[in-house]
Amino acid sequence: MSVTKHHTDVAASYFESYSVVGLLAVVGVLFVAVSFGASRLLRPVVPTPEKLLTYECGVDPVGEGWAHTQVRYYVYAFLYVIFAVDSIFLFPWATIFAAPGYGAATLVEMFIFLGFLAVGLLYAYKKGVLTWT
Repeated sequence: MSVTKHHTDVAASYFESYSVVGLLAVVGVLFVAVSFGASRLLRPVVPTPEKLLTYECGVDPVGEGWAHTQVRYYVYAFLYVIFAVDSIFLFPWATIFAAPGYGAATLVEMFIFLGFLAVGLLYAYKKGVLTWT
């Protein structure tokens, strides 16, 4: 068997494995398109004045469309993301840290990650979010 024939066999098997992924992606897109199309064709369309109103959590819309939002809720969401990402990343890291050959590299990566988290927590502390008064 020549080297060229072996190379083309390897390339063909390589692209065949990706053809399954491509086929699955096409089937997924077709499924979504057919689902949306069937939904559009089968749903009843009876526009009423109530259905055309803006929906605001079951309350009739009153006044202008401009409303003030408390920024502190965004800060709470920011803190939640910090702690959620921290916990999601720490558990897999702890399991692979003991594996041979991963110790030093994962330790450096974890300290970089914890540095980013520390910057986020420092920002929250400077904004006064972490006080319980």
